[in-house]
Amino acid sequence: MRARIAIAAAAFVLVAACLAPPLSARDGKAYGPAYGPYHAGQLLVATPKLADPNFSHTVIYLLSHNADGAFGLVINRLYGSGPLAALLEGFGVEADGVSGNIRIHYGGPVQPGGGFVLHTSDYEGPGTMRAAVDSSIALTSRLEVLKAIAEGSGPRRSLFALGYSGWGKGQLEGEVARGDWITAPADPDLVFDDDLDAIWERAYERAGLPM
Repeated sequence: MRARIAIAAAAFVLVAACLAPPLSARDGKAYGPAYGPYHAGQLLVATPKLADPNFSHTVIYLLSHNADGAFGLVINRLYGSGPLAALLEGFGVEADGVSGNIRIHYGGPVQPGGGFVLHTSDYEGPGTMRAAVDSSIALTSRLEVLKAIAEGSGPRRSLFALGYSGWGKGQLEGEVARGDWITAPADPDLVFDDDLDAIWERAYERAGLPM
């Protein structure tokens, strides 16, 4: 498992500058349900008909969704776990006294070498971004957030993921219209639930549809 953690450390790169679409709309509007068929700050829940192995039975926290496309992270699929100290050491960061494990999530099939920390908004540091319509959850793609977590000054709850899920202009709207996805309200208790096997069912029920 230490080898896997070291690979993850090597892959954790600054990716915020190259993400598309941006997390904030260019005209300053908080794109979300009030502005049309946009779902930033909500959960995308794969319906049973979605057979794509990249997304089957996944739940995605959608950080950005506007006329240019969409960006989010899968929250209920795991690569593995290992010591947080090993991850930090993989960056060459002193990890003496650091304890505890960190779980490595699959964030999506796009840019699998990019590392992201989705977290509660009680932490803000370099590279921290928030969904325009949801102030309770944020995203950081800089090493400083892992240092803060190790030092006990990081966010109350967090999720470390490799890769992200992205859609081009109009693509997600088409998939929703086709019935591949439904949307559900998001909150930190569900987004950061340790019981990954239960997240899909809970999110699906929140959408108000029968199982």
